Amino acid sequence: MVNPYSIGRDCRITLLWNGTRIDLRDVTGFQAEQQTLAQRADPLNGVPVEFNTPNGWRGVFTIARANANLDSLIAAIEAAFWDAGTIGSGTIYQYIREPDGTTSTWEYTNVSMTLKTDRWQAEGMVHQNVQFFASTRSKIS
Repeated sequence: MVNPYSIGRDCRITLLWNGTRIDLRDVTGFQAEQQTLAQRADPLNGVPVEFNTPNGWRGVFTIARANANLDSLIAAIEAAFWDAGTIGSGTIYQYIREPDGTTSTWEYTNVSMTLKTDRWQAEGMVHQNVQFFASTRSKIS
């Protein structure tokens, strides 16, 4: 029987930073939430009207630390800022295998991110959480 619903294993994440692919070998979680800005009018002669305008995306992804690639990327971002005053941005690609067998590809652009790392301890895996903001999310396929 084919699973008629999306499950977590149906999702893959790829990170590009300044055109370079960053290998995040074991992404264990991904969450993205649309941000909106409420626009409101309260006319004196009628009922209130409100609508939302898009205002980017906020999210977090988690990896089981399998190499220094994410740490190296964060160090390079910091060095670029302190050495030249530049702040790069990245792109996140989310690939979802749909229950009907097709693949949806979502592109998050102008990504900025903050690294949060679990503690290091004996006999404990280290997980890294990345909080991100993206200006837009577009469907590529």
